Amino acid sequence: MIRLLRSIRGDERGTTVMEFGLMITVFMTLLLGIFDIGQLAYTQAILNGAVQDAARTSSLETGDTSVADAKVQEMVALSAPGVTVGATRISYFDFADVDRPESWNDVDNSGDCNNGESYSDENGNGSWDEDIGVSGNGGAGDVVIYTVTATYDPLFPNPFITNGNLARTLKSSAVKKNQPFADQAGYGSDAGTC
Repeated sequence: MIRLLRSIRGDERGTTVMEFGLMITVFMTLLLGIFDIGQLAYTQAILNGAVQDAARTSSLETGDTSVADAKVQEMVALSAPGVTVGATRISYFDFADVDRPESWNDVDNSGDCNNGESYSDENGNGSWDEDIGVSGNGGAGDVVIYTVTATYDPLFPNPFITNGNLARTLKSSAVKKNQPFADQAGYGSDAGTC
């Protein structure tokens, strides 16, 4: 029995299999992680370029936003099959209006339009807004913020890490000023109270 134990202790057959079994998880985690990050970076680069191109073509008088959105979907699907793309456009009269609230008489200095304070309905929607922007591509000379969100399932899901197989979501935005193909519409002047 002692001789058997000594022979087993000195026997190195099978160590390669054991070492491989210990290292494969680490190796596969790194390999799948590299592939996943590569797909993510490549898809983000394609999304950024497609969004810039779509924003530019949409800023022309002949621009068709649905065609531009479809082109973004088509381009991103090259690197992320089965991608779901959602697009929004918010238009402003000028760059200074981005993220600006409608003008109001802030009697109580609260920073909100409330308690019957009067306001100017500059975007013409019938209520006071913290952001004067209007949904859509706007008109001639308007500034448009075009934002696209793309969600896709990774080509290389990683079962070895937490959430390694969940969908990835990427976002890209472009800011463009529409071509001056007509007279630009001005601010609304209707008044209201909060």
